[in-house]
Amino acid sequence: MSDNPHHDDVTGVDTTGHEWDGIKELNNPLPRWWLWCFYITIVWGIGYSIAYPAWPMVQGATAGLLGYSTRAEVAADIAEVDAQNAAVSERLATADLSTLEQTDPAHLFGVAGGAAVFRANCSQCHGAGAAGAIGYPNLLDDAWLWGGSLEAIEYTVRHGIRNEADYDARWSEMPAFDEVLTEEEITSTAEYVLSLSGTDHDATLATAGGEIFAAECSSCHGDGGMGDPELGAPNLSDAIWLYGGSRETVMQTIKYARFGVMPPWGERLSDAEVKAVTLYVHQLGGGE
Repeated sequence: MSDNPHHDDVTGVDTTGHEWDGIKELNNPLPRWWLWCFYITIVWGIGYSIAYPAWPMVQGATAGLLGYSTRAEVAADIAEVDAQNAAVSERLATADLSTLEQTDPAHLFGVAGGAAVFRANCSQCHGAGAAGAIGYPNLLDDAWLWGGSLEAIEYTVRHGIRNEADYDARWSEMPAFDEVLTEEEITSTAEYVLSLSGTDHDATLATAGGEIFAAECSSCHGDGGMGDPELGAPNLSDAIWLYGGSRETVMQTIKYARFGVMPPWGERLSDAEVKAVTLYVHQLGGGE
């Protein structure tokens, strides 16, 4: 028997003093091999934090005695790849995309590189598969607000749309008609717009709306609502809607207008990258 109140008489080992529902925890010593492994990891951790970047500071992390940097290693790998592709990249940067054969190494390089550029810079709005979203155009179809030729796509990528950062950005602005037209006139115009694409509509209201459309909207969208790529005016006769084609959404668009903005990428990307993403977008399926 032991006078220690935390002693287990059955095993002859002291307990930790903890007890759960009558079950006591034995205070057995840790195995020697486990302790040595633990001590070694402590020594290894100290050595690692001295030799390699480890401790975060205000302006960065401690550099370590060996001066190793994964960032520098990646940068060196990128520089090596860029050097290998320098010739074809330079050719792509100065190439006329409209005359570049699809079997040309510069074209193949551009499409592959453009996919990477797109994922890094464009997919956040247009989606990873370029199918777009509400307010962000689908780049897989053949409906182009500003034209789908290689030249048109490159210009859009380079200068953007309705931004104030690039003097040459594409620019158009639809007026809001909430203070120009009455509620009945907006409703009639919406019915006419729905009729253009064959959507269910009120024929009587659409007839009246056609006259309003001719007076207020046809100067940009055309007499038949076919749109105008020179103005960025969408085609209203198809079933492709950038902001949705429900009756409520069409009325909201007429009332308050839309003003989508795309940033210019000409200053952020190199000429080769701009042309690469142009080739990639053009070959997705909807390029003219």
